[in-house]
Amino acid sequence: MAIDLAAVFKLNLAGFNLRRGVSLMAVMVVPLVVLGVLGQGQYWLSVAFGAAFVGLSDPGGDYAYRVPRLAAVAVTGAVLTALGFVSGAGGWGWVVLAAFVITLLASLAVKYGLHRFAAAGLLNIWFVIALALPAADQASHVHTSAGAQALAWLAGSALTIAYTCIVWLARGRKVQPQPAADLLPGDTTPVPLTRPVIGFAVLRAVAVAIATAIAYGLHLPNADWMPVAALVAMKPSLQQSALVAAQRLAGAIIGAATAALFLLTIDSKITLAVLIVILSALANSIRAVNYAWYCAAVAAEVLTGMGLPHPSGLANEARRIAFTFAGVLIAVVTTFLADRLARRRPAEAQPGPAAPAGKGG
Repeated sequence: MAIDLAAVFKLNLAGFNLRRGVSLMAVMVVPLVVLGVLGQGQYWLSVAFGAAFVGLSDPGGDYAYRVPRLAAVAVTGAVLTALGFVSGAGGWGWVVLAAFVITLLASLAVKYGLHRFAAAGLLNIWFVIALALPAADQASHVHTSAGAQALAWLAGSALTIAYTCIVWLARGRKVQPQPAADLLPGDTTPVPLTRPVIGFAVLRAVAVAIATAIAYGLHLPNADWMPVAALVAMKPSLQQSALVAAQRLAGAIIGAATAALFLLTIDSKITLAVLIVILSALANSIRAVNYAWYCAAVAAEVLTGMGLPHPSGLANEARRIAFTFAGVLIAVVTTFLADRLARRRPAEAQPGPAAPAGKGG
């Protein structure tokens, strides 16, 4: 079925949420300044994504209810950070296996409710980013370690949890609504793992593994954008609409072009880091305005972050764009197969979140 282009980019200006974007910007700027002063900028991406993704996973409610769940995401993210940096520094076979397993587990997390499924999707995106960072650090002659990066993620998570506590105290210790209800579903009702749901989870994991194998197995420069683009552009759930799938694809392409432009024209890592903060704040402000532009901001944020350790020239950016299109093509094929799967056994298909897990996706 054809998708109306006007529907893909239709704006709902009433959905603009400046307060949430500014709040996230404040949380991400603090570690940028502190780490810059200390000369430890190589840890900022882990701190920043830890702060952002743990904050997005906030389920709302009483503070005693929220903290253990935020802490669980923080610890899981730290483990995945360490695993990503260890795997990314190893052989390509381990990278492919790790990408497959983590994507599969993130997709099957729908069993524990749509909110946990969406949070798992955020961690899935970060893990694929973490796989690519060791090579980028090595190319930039930056020395770091998996354990230190995991601690950096925990530091960013702790910053968000502390900020949440301050806001809770300032508002009189009242029960708070889910702060990102339009970004992540709040439903924690278990979802049965039917055959179509499991089949789709395996399909997504295979697609990400194929993109990862091409990127890392052939040792293609800048091809690490391919699995990230595929994951960001791909449907996260079996029942996602064709319109939202088209918006994800369009957003991934626009975001990749934007990131490539930034990396081509800006040499200052501090300036690029500030742009990442702005893109993150923008994405969190416009989710309800238009999903395609939200996905574009997310993709630009994620891909600029991947290029931050090693900005490059025109030839490299052209390759990055080409690999982005290759990743989007993998997402298109996966979406087509998923739609066929949904039509084959519609009675068993379980609904997924209306929005992807993502800050990425």
